[in-house]
Amino acid sequence: MTPSGPHPARSAGTTRVRETIEQLRTRILGGEWPVGARIPTEPRLVEALGVGRNTLREAVRALVHAGVLEVRQGSGTYVVSTDELAGVVSRQVGGARLTEVVEVRRALEVEAARLAARRRTAEDLAALDAALADREAAWASGRVAEFAAADAALHAVIVAAAHNTMLADLYTSMSTAIRHSLAEALGPDLTPDRHVDHTRLVDAIRAGDAARAAREASAFLESPHGA
Repeated sequence: MTPSGPHPARSAGTTRVRETIEQLRTRILGGEWPVGARIPTEPRLVEALGVGRNTLREAVRALVHAGVLEVRQGSGTYVVSTDELAGVVSRQVGGARLTEVVEVRRALEVEAARLAARRRTAEDLAALDAALADREAAWASGRVAEFAAADAALHAVIVAAAHNTMLADLYTSMSTAIRHSLAEALGPDLTPDRHVDHTRLVDAIRAGDAARAAREASAFLESPHGA
């Protein structure tokens, strides 16, 4: 009679894969491989983790699917997020219409601007000024990807100035998807008609005017470029 329970070898293999996933996660969350870093090559990881190649490949594949790692052909495997929710959100946003992305951004960013105007610190204001300057410099560079990253960074600083951990976590989980959607909306070139000035938004936050900050945040999200 054939046993009906799980195959011992298969169960052991699954356990090893799970353990390897946790080892990789621990190193990523511990900062050994920060976001943007390339993880070591397969031979080095096999030696460092004490696992077989197949086990490692399954673990890496699982983290790629979760949106934590990204395989770049001819270059290696990179950390793209420390948050698995970001991968889930990114896939969801990837299939959404641009108007839906803007609607979700409005829900988060308008409230973030309102709260930031009430709660910003001197350190927050300094970070906002620096991020705004970086955004303008990125626009002047004419490079869409650089500008999209700088724009996202400014909004992330605004969200941080709201001092709401849950809001910050939700926004972080969407950051990659937002950056990609913005680059798509801008198209291949940064033309003058696509520029949206954020100086008034930052000024409203500096002034502590929550209502004006919310209006400014909502106004630029009415723009077809959503920047």
